Amino acid sequence: MMCKKPYIVVHTSYIVLLLLLFCVSGYAQPLSSTELINNARQYDGKAVIYAGEVIGEVMVRGQYAWINVHDGQTAIGVWVAKNLIQDILYTGSYKARGDRIEISGVFQHICPEHGGDLDIHASSITKLKSGENIFEALSRGKINFALLLSALAVLLWILQRLIKK
Repeated sequence: MMCKKPYIVVHTSYIVLLLLLFCVSGYAQPLSSTELINNARQYDGKAVIYAGEVIGEVMVRGQYAWINVHDGQTAIGVWVAKNLIQDILYTGSYKARGDRIEISGVFQHICPEHGGDLDIHASSITKLKSGENIFEALSRGKINFALLLSALAVLLWILQRLIKK
């Protein structure tokens, strides 16, 4: 049977580390995905702030969830407690612009808990801006072209009927 105490100790130490970092440094600026990926070893195991649009689906896994956050350059997977994602209403897709959030958490270059993936284990999430549905207007030119093709198809069908008689 696996003991859960080391897991709790590790997560508690992450939270303490985050609190110390934010108390000492004041308000830190979010890092970009490019900066995190290009300097992954430097940020490994350290508290970071990352901001972007929630994209794709929120994937709930028990008391936790995966979300993907895109900062305009690349998306990074974020492992977060389920209770922290309650305010996320929109996720980015072709039909919607996702909620814009800021994540405070511990960056993992090669996460041992998640099969060696690069991720962030979030300790807090702040919603910066609500997402919205995207309504795409139909192009007048496309509507006219579709009507023209429909009229042509009907005309060809009538001509075919007349020729058969």
